Order: sequence, then C-alpha cells, then structure tokens
Amino acid sequence: MSITNPICVALDTPDLTRAVDLAKRLTGHVGMMKIGMEFFYAHGAHGYAAVAETGMPIFLDLKLHDIPNTVAQGLTSLMRLEPAITNVHATGGLDMMKAARDAVRGKTKLIAVTILTSLSNDNIWAAGFDAARATDAHALNLAKLTHAAGLDGVVCSPLDLANIRRELPRSFLTVVPGIRPEGAGAQDQKRIATPKAAVAAGADVLVIGRAITGAADPVAAVQSITASLA
Repeated sequence: MSITNPICVALDTPDLTRAVDLAKRLTGHVGMMKIGMEFFYAHGAHGYAAVAETGMPIFLDLKLHDIPNTVAQGLTSLMRLEPAITNVHATGGLDMMKAARDAVRGKTKLIAVTILTSLSNDNIWAAGFDAARATDAHALNLAKLTHAAGLDGVVCSPLDLANIRRELPRSFLTVVPGIRPEGAGAQDQKRIATPKAAVAAGADVLVIGRAITGAADPVAAVQSITASLA
C-alpha cells in the first residue's frame, strides 16, 4: 500500500449528508477517510457506499473483538465493501487475529488496535494490565503479537511509536490517532502528539478528526496541517 498523503480524516458523525459533504470537499487534499462505529452503525453499507463514491480510500474502523469464528465471519461479510484498511483489537489474541487474517485473504490491509489513545497508565492498570509496565510497553507487546499473527500493522498512540519502530520491520504499518495540531485541545484523548512529531516518530497514517471536521474551513485546516509536515 503506497501512502503518498498521510492524513486520514475521521468522519465521526451520524449525519450522512455532512459526512458525504466533508468527503467530497476534502477529496484531493487528504489521503484517506475513516468510517467508524458512530457513522457505520447509523448508516451501514449504504452510508459507506455513499462516502466511497468519492473515490477516496477508506479505513473501516470497527475494531472487531470477539471469538475467532465470529470475527472471521464478520470480516468475511465486510469484505464486500472493499475497504483499504480495516481493524480488530489485538487483545482478542493470536488465534482471533489469525482467523481475521485468513478471512480477509489479502483483500484489505488488516491492522490491530494496541492500547487506545484515551487510556493512561492508571486506566490500563485498573483494567488489569501489568502495573509494572507502562502503556508503551504493553503496546509493543501487542504489536509484536499482531506481527506474529501475520497482520499488516497496528493502530497505536504516537507516544508508543518509538518502541514499535525500533522492534518491528519498517514495512509494518502504523496508523496513529491522538493527533492534535499545535494549539488544539486534547478533548477525550490522553496520549497525543502534533502531526509533525508523529511523522517524525514513524507514523505512516495520521488519523485526525475534529481538528479538521470541526473547523470553519476544513480544507484550510488540512492545508495548515500539510504545511506543518513540510
């Protein structure tokens, strides 16, 4: 998968008209659109198709996490949509990820979520992760498991990139949310970085939502981010 423009815009809205309008306005300015649960659960395959008509590659961000057979069957159904990237949760385990890999059969880039960017050390420890390790160490372990399962890459925080880039092949795809341009608020994210810092750390794809979709001029917001990367 050749990535010439790293900016992926998160169309996190249940409003179909707004999502399609944003996709049309941003076509040619960004590299990819992300469709997540908020939009897909509201509009399903019909809504997906409406965005896909723009011709933009789509990251279908549904974060599947269940027993191996259920995830495999779910992905088999989703492949008719032909997403450029889709994902599962790495905490589903090795067998689940292998089943997911076999189900997509190379029809999409399949990646796994490591540790959500909304989670701090205290959050993961409260959930039962080893309290002797911080988020970046757990993210690395999950990234290694993802690589062992034969997936194409991971979703990870920009703060977890250094270990992943050091330990895993450069061809291993890193899709990175928690991106906030200079001066933007953290909102519900806790482990964030600027676009420039994330790319410098090795991010392949930058997932950016409200900093673009909530701007008065989304195209100008993208152009500002692109300029900061240059």
